[in-house]
Amino acid sequence: MTPQRLLHTMAALALAFGGPLATSTARAQAAAPAAAKPAAARPAAAKPAAPPPASQRRGPPRPPEVVLPAAPGEQLAAAAMTHFGPYDCEFNEKVSVEIHTKTDGYIDVKHRNRTWTMKPVLSHTGALRLEDVKGRMLMLQIADKSMLMDTQIGQRVVDNCVHEKQREAMLARQGKPAGDSIGIDPSKSTETTTAAAPAAPAASATAAPR
Repeated sequence: MTPQRLLHTMAALALAFGGPLATSTARAQAAAPAAAKPAAARPAAAKPAAPPPASQRRGPPRPPEVVLPAAPGEQLAAAAMTHFGPYDCEFNEKVSVEIHTKTDGYIDVKHRNRTWTMKPVLSHTGALRLEDVKGRMLMLQIADKSMLMDTQIGQRVVDNCVHEKQREAMLARQGKPAGDSIGIDPSKSTETTTAAAPAAPAASATAAPR
């Protein structure tokens, strides 16, 4: 076959098969983008709301504060006798006694992470009682030491608490005869005895036989 006839044969084949092939190719090219098109993305799920900062979080409601009445003169005098500052207690415990800043004549007693507002009361024996305004705790201050008690369960919370002034008082008494004194002022007890003495003769006269 001559080259010219070969070219004519190839041209005829192109005319015979070119139309259908071109149409199929066009259809395939048109379908390809549709098949390659990705599915529409789903909307992202909403993120949970962030928790409020710690400064805005509300804890359980605080109990209402006790309204403290104005302190009378004897309470102010007892407050002035309180040893303010740190106390060293047994078993390496610490107690701190401070002035109540909101109401005059009251005391704040702190032990560990607890604070009690107390009313100072001077007993007739000379001991100073710091009484919890809520009626539970009691701190007793005598010459040599102080102790913190839970009156509701009847137990001492800490004992042998010594303030700097109490330590100085113990050093000042060194060399004196030891006794069973717990720091009660003898003059206070003498006043009670002297006041009761005149009543004794009268009672004896009444009881004497006629």
